[in-house]
Amino acid sequence: MKARTAGKGKDTVFGWDIGGAHLKMARLEGGRIAQAQTLKASMWLGLDQVREALGPLRPLFQGEATHVFTMTGELSDGFPSREAGIRELLDFIATEFGRDDVWIYAGRAAFVALDQAYDLGPDIASANWHATAELSAAITGDGLFVDMGSTTTDILAFRNGRLCNDGYSDAERLLTGELVYTGFTRSALIGIAERVPVRGTMTPLMNEYFANTADLGRILGTLDEADDQYPAADRRDKSLTGSIGRIARMVGRDSSDLDEGEWIDIARWFGEHQLRMIHDGAFRVAAKARLDARAPVVGAGIGRPQIMQLAKRLERPYVDFGTLVEAASEAAGNEASKAAPAAAVALLWSTRRTS
Repeated sequence: MKARTAGKGKDTVFGWDIGGAHLKMARLEGGRIAQAQTLKASMWLGLDQVREALGPLRPLFQGEATHVFTMTGELSDGFPSREAGIRELLDFIATEFGRDDVWIYAGRAAFVALDQAYDLGPDIASANWHATAELSAAITGDGLFVDMGSTTTDILAFRNGRLCNDGYSDAERLLTGELVYTGFTRSALIGIAERVPVRGTMTPLMNEYFANTADLGRILGTLDEADDQYPAADRRDKSLTGSIGRIARMVGRDSSDLDEGEWIDIARWFGEHQLRMIHDGAFRVAAKARLDARAPVVGAGIGRPQIMQLAKRLERPYVDFGTLVEAASEAAGNEASKAAPAAAVALLWSTRRTS
């Protein structure tokens, strides 16, 4: 199904990614990223959370502008099914933004008008990965796109400017290695490993949400605190001491039981184990696509510190998504990389309109 032809384009384009935990926005002015932002929006608590997150951004889009959307929030357990989630999110978009010059990214079906989107649920569902990988392919030609967010990691190969994905739905992509369900801040440590070495002994982990991957980044110095927008697992201090205490609880200990250096080594082991999970997916995807050894890893998301390590493991050059797009400043480019799907749909729309 082809998208409706747009009318006269506007210089200002807003790209939006409505996720299950965050709302991402990118503002495009004259084809350049002027601003990007990621805001906490706990979808499982209801759409009012997304409406509240929109509040600070409303002054930005009261004038003439085009709005383009992608989403993953339909997966939230606040909805009885993905189909119901998509419909409710489309209704939300219509209520908050109207229906004029509002477009939905339907992945393999391209952009469609809001009214058309209700019949394209399978194409729209969690298609944000498609937008970022599609844009990266158009700019880079050959490469391996990896976007590590707070809870998931997307891995897509592209050759000669075209995606080489084997899967499309989340279920399909889990099987192909193109979706690895681990992230940089919100993933529970029990989801990374069942045992961890403590003073040389492989120790079973408590099957509890005592600590998450933000604690690893905090201990290892790779976390930007602005990217950890949710409370700690125990709702206590987000500090080195607090994070060590949470990891200690995972192995039935108190932080005083080991030296700080030993806890740092344990955090490093968890980080390494997570990296292996991503590496396994990336190796499968790159091998299936028969990527040239010189094709780069294009990294996006808040988990780029891990993606940089992945590129080293794969012995491939690393390219940051934020450097591929034209931005008003280095800071805007960095935030655009963190909110890559929002930036991608805005740029894809702008390119489509002017091509």
